[in-house]
Amino acid sequence: MDYLVTMTTHVPDGTSEEAVQDIRNREAAHSRELAAQGHLLRLWRPPLKAGEWRTLGLFAADDGNGLEEVLASMPLRVWRTDDVTPLSPHPNDPAGHVDKPGPFAPDAAGSEFLITFTVTVPVGTAGETVDDATAREADRARELAAQGHLLRLWMLPGQGHALGLWWAHDGDEMHALLASLPMAPWMSVQTTPLTRHPSDPAFTSS
Repeated sequence: MDYLVTMTTHVPDGTSEEAVQDIRNREAAHSRELAAQGHLLRLWRPPLKAGEWRTLGLFAADDGNGLEEVLASMPLRVWRTDDVTPLSPHPNDPAGHVDKPGPFAPDAAGSEFLITFTVTVPVGTAGETVDDATAREADRARELAAQGHLLRLWMLPGQGHALGLWWAHDGDEMHALLASLPMAPWMSVQTTPLTRHPSDPAFTSS
C-alpha cells in the first residue's frame, strides 16, 4: 500500500549547526537504504515559508504498522512530526495499465505537481451521462500518461477524492491539462507545485 507522508521538522532551539548537518547526512544515507528496500518511492519539497522545513514523501508498506516502523527508523524523526495519508489504487493509475506511461525524465525542463481532485456529480445527472464521462475520463488519463503528463493516480479516503502526480512545463500547462479532463466541470482541484528534494530516489537511484 502507498502512503503520502507530510514530514515537518522543528529543530530545537540551541541545536548546533554541526548536529543539524550530522543528522541531515544520516537521514540522506538512510533514505537511500529505504529506497533500495522499496519503502521510499519519492521525496519532494512543497512550497515553503521562510524558516519552514517540510518534506512530502511517497512511501510503500504492507500496512500502517509497517509504515510507522519505516518512519520511526529515520534519523530526523527525533525532530519531526508526520502526517500520513493512505492511498488506495485508482482504476486510471498509469502503473496499473498494460500501456506504460511515458518516460519520466527528472532533469527535463518542467515541474511535478500533486493534484487533489474532488468530484461532485450534480444532483439529477443521468446515470448514462456519468458512465460516459467516466469512460472518457479513463481514455484521457491513458493519453496523458502516454504523453508523460500523468505519472500516478490514487484514491484518497472519502467519496470522490483522488490524488494525482503530474508533470508539466509550467503552471499554465498544468491548468490546461486539468481543463482537458472530461470530468473537469464536476471537479474541484487543489494544486501543489513540487520542487526537487536532494534525496529523491528518482534522482539518486540512477
